[in-house]
Amino acid sequence: MTMGTTTTQAYGEPAYWDNRYALDPGPFDWYQKYPSLSPLFHLYVPSHHQILVVGCGNAALSEEMANDGYNNVINIDISSVVIECMQKKYRDRPELIYIKMDVRDMNEFQSGSFDAVIDKGTLDSLMCGSNSQQNAVAMLEEVGRILKHGGVYILITYGAPIYRLSLLRSLCLWTVKLHVIEKFVAERSAEHHKWELVDPVPLNEDGSSVESVLGRNPDVHYVYVCAKDESLRPGMKH
Repeated sequence: MTMGTTTTQAYGEPAYWDNRYALDPGPFDWYQKYPSLSPLFHLYVPSHHQILVVGCGNAALSEEMANDGYNNVINIDISSVVIECMQKKYRDRPELIYIKMDVRDMNEFQSGSFDAVIDKGTLDSLMCGSNSQQNAVAMLEEVGRILKHGGVYILITYGAPIYRLSLLRSLCLWTVKLHVIEKFVAERSAEHHKWELVDPVPLNEDGSSVESVLGRNPDVHYVYVCAKDESLRPGMKH
């Protein structure tokens, strides 16, 4: 994947993704695959919960979740090309539903419809493109709307707290926990193991506490677990 300016500017456009998936139809998982993430999913998302995977692409994540016992997994993507492909691929798996939809406008879903929203690279792609702040806020507001009270938004990202935490907290939608997972799980050794995935990393107001625990520029992906708390909204009673 090219991360140059021309490419990233188009990340919010369906035509970019239609072309990408037409040229490269094989399955691709951003950042991490399900087996490495499953301990965290088991911790926060019971298998009977209603789950939405945003920006699903052609990843194997949802299939592997279904194989692991998750039986209500709805997937959305902005690309009609990849959605049509995935609908055909999983037409005999009723627990896997694929819908063409823009994560910034999910009005087909009622408020409070989902127990969990999983995002593996979608917010990141919007933040690489044009009008990044506006698009990111639109997406997060929609995610907050469709989550049930107490539901979780699980964001897997390369974005360190200095780049993500203030945005997540500024919306007053949720409480935030941070987990980390090393980028190359298969290659890590016990002596270089930085942090257990299921243990939250201490997180202060600006996220600077993370560096004291993990060091500067750790080779990890960050997993923000955002639990919806309606009492945080302005005007709501605590």
